[in-house]
Amino acid sequence: MGKVIGIDLGTTNSCAAVVENGEPVIIPSASGTRTTPSVVAFTKQGERLVGDIARRQQVVNADRTISSVKRHMGTDWSVRIDGEVYRAPEISAMILSQIRKDAEAFLRENVTQAVITVPAYFNDAQRQATRDAGTIAGLEVLRIINEPTSAALSYGLDHGQAQKVMVYDLGGGTFDVSIIEIGEGIIEVLSTCGDNHLGGDDFDERITEWILDEFRKTSRINVKKDMAAMQRIREAAEQAKKELATAEETRISLPYLAMNGKEPVHLDLTLTRAKMNELIRALIDRTEGPVRQVLSDASLTPKDLDRVLLVGGSSRVVAVQDKVREMTGKEPSRNINPDECVAMGAAIEGSTLSGNALISRGTGQSLVLFDVTPMTLSIETVGGVSTPLIERNTTIPTKLTKTFYAATPYQRDVEIRVLQGDRPLARDNKLIGKFRLSGIKRAASGLPQIDVTFDIDANGLLKVSAQDQVTGKEKSITITASDRMTQDEVMQARAQAQMYEAQDLLRRQGLDLYQECEGLAAKASALSADRAKVPDRAKRKEIDRCRKDLTRAMGRFNAQKISEQMITDMQNAKTALEQVMGDL
Repeated sequence: MGKVIGIDLGTTNSCAAVVENGEPVIIPSASGTRTTPSVVAFTKQGERLVGDIARRQQVVNADRTISSVKRHMGTDWSVRIDGEVYRAPEISAMILSQIRKDAEAFLRENVTQAVITVPAYFNDAQRQATRDAGTIAGLEVLRIINEPTSAALSYGLDHGQAQKVMVYDLGGGTFDVSIIEIGEGIIEVLSTCGDNHLGGDDFDERITEWILDEFRKTSRINVKKDMAAMQRIREAAEQAKKELATAEETRISLPYLAMNGKEPVHLDLTLTRAKMNELIRALIDRTEGPVRQVLSDASLTPKDLDRVLLVGGSSRVVAVQDKVREMTGKEPSRNINPDECVAMGAAIEGSTLSGNALISRGTGQSLVLFDVTPMTLSIETVGGVSTPLIERNTTIPTKLTKTFYAATPYQRDVEIRVLQGDRPLARDNKLIGKFRLSGIKRAASGLPQIDVTFDIDANGLLKVSAQDQVTGKEKSITITASDRMTQDEVMQARAQAQMYEAQDLLRRQGLDLYQECEGLAAKASALSADRAKVPDRAKRKEIDRCRKDLTRAMGRFNAQKISEQMITDMQNAKTALEQVMGDL
């Protein structure tokens, strides 16, 4: 069995790790960094760029560059590029494909299996979409695990002594908080809560709005509709946020941001940490509700906590750390890297699943993980009531069966509507799936008739079945939201991804060759007109003829519709021209 990699598929940045010689190590990206920006770009030549290279060109190619796609997982969001429609799992798959390639380059072997992390508060559709993304990228996803749990797994490798830990995970686009108990090699999640639409991206947006307001006050120019200017401002906002993690103030300078008639207008501002804290205070305060909820669900008070771990890049913001101290009365632990610990925990779980469980240094025992389901799972019953089968924070995997009664006399079928959420009425919860059980035995209302079973696997994915007690008729579904890709769509996207990988190599080869041919054609054009260097008239004509052949071959080259024949024609014409030019 090959190496199983762990992947933290993040909103802003993604990170991958693998266990080598009993230790989790970070897999470097293609550009040599320890994280990969979760950014995908489509060039006008048909190339797909991922990571640092995609992020660097974002200003000049804003309308063909996609970031923060994680926020769209499990929804019907899509983007159209060059006539092709891409859904969130397909864009995420491009990021995962790049991570897989980087892992193969690092390990010098094929990588086909992975453990991928998701926010603890991701619902079933979002988890399914993440699994689909892995499949499209050519990975067998052995396990989907929650990000705070994964971080605790990484921490528990070196700190296996008995303790209760709060993991406060504030990333680029999501916030999770979990209470985890560690002891005797066992890592057990006691409770989890969160907000799937709260993170560093929201901080950036508040700072961006402030920059826009300040620029409008001084210049009377609104650049909101200028995509390139807006991208520069967003990047400056993010950079300012990072700098204010260590500095009291930072300068934001963007020359030539706009034009006032024929005169360029520059932006030059100073943002203090105090002002940034004021801008993002309401966002940080939103984390307090989940923190209180998670402590209540675990029947703990802040005094019962032994450690508070800060995870996610946004936890570096000083005001966030101050808020955690205020809520818990504890100094946040600095024993783990907030950007890397989630991927490392996933790699540890991957090693366990491959039969090579790591030993906790604190106990000398193998690490065992027990996770929970984040939200209550119910079905809709008479009167629009949401009737729970599995309560939130139930340890998974789990399976539970409950008997329901005929709602109307002598009905022949029943619709099972599956809900996710903690509200008492069905309409206030999320409908995550439904199916109809037909051909049931006619009976008077109120008689026991239908057994409904909820089965959650270790990935947090749900299967629901319903069976008529009398006839034995049964129907089941693995819950899929209506906006989730079907299995056929996933496999089709996977086939397209495989085809694109081959095309990508061919396209890169073709573009490199085209650039070489451009230089050669220019040199040949100069030589064919230079009597001093090429006095032989026939020789000059031969060079010019071969140059025209090469130019025609280059004219037939189309990077978006690349073919081997295009490359062969260019290569043959190039070789012929090189031969006739000789040492000239």
